[in-house]
Amino acid sequence: MRKTLLTGALLAAMAISVAAAKQTSPTISGEYLEVRSCDVFTGPCFANAEMGLTGKEAILVWKIRQGVWRGTALDGMNVIAVVQTDDTLGDLRYQPRTGKAVLIVDSRADAQQIFALTDLAKSMAGRLISEVTEVKTSSIEMNVGGCGKAGCASVKVPGLVAISTRCFGDEDHVCGNEETFYPPLADVTAHPAYTEVASYTGTGLGLTWKSIGARSAFLGTFTR
Repeated sequence: MRKTLLTGALLAAMAISVAAAKQTSPTISGEYLEVRSCDVFTGPCFANAEMGLTGKEAILVWKIRQGVWRGTALDGMNVIAVVQTDDTLGDLRYQPRTGKAVLIVDSRADAQQIFALTDLAKSMAGRLISEVTEVKTSSIEMNVGGCGKAGCASVKVPGLVAISTRCFGDEDHVCGNEETFYPPLADVTAHPAYTEVASYTGTGLGLTWKSIGARSAFLGTFTR
């Protein structure tokens, strides 16, 4: 009897351990791209010159490799948040911002997946997406590492978003004192990249914007 009780207790403990492991393990993962309307990899003198004037807009892109969110499978899906705030987007750990956003959801998504994708974007961006002004559906083409380099990526959403990034070159170090001045806006693992072009030409925010030739991108991965 004693042996049976000990065996039962051991099995129960193992079951609890397995359940805890399942709860803490990532359920969704993929690639992440972010561009802003100000430099993120820069020297303090350049960053200080932009504060309060630029950097109030950003585009956040999640390309889901595989996983489930809110009970819905999202393998291969994409979602984009085009964000606007009333001040320069800095380090959100110390300067929390609230903003409004247009969400662009993969046109292949069904109703449940649209809900899950919008919820994922809001969860990843936190207070940055305090108000969703529009939810659009469209084909979203995102390529990462297409040139074989870590900073190379592109995003195309017909009539709405166009992004192209590359790795930094020697010519991109203007003052020689550059650093990652701002961290990414979402909870991701990412490194800075050079923005060849980034633009938003849709509705929902009362503005369109375009950035060419800036040290304003992040490229990386996410797990949640």
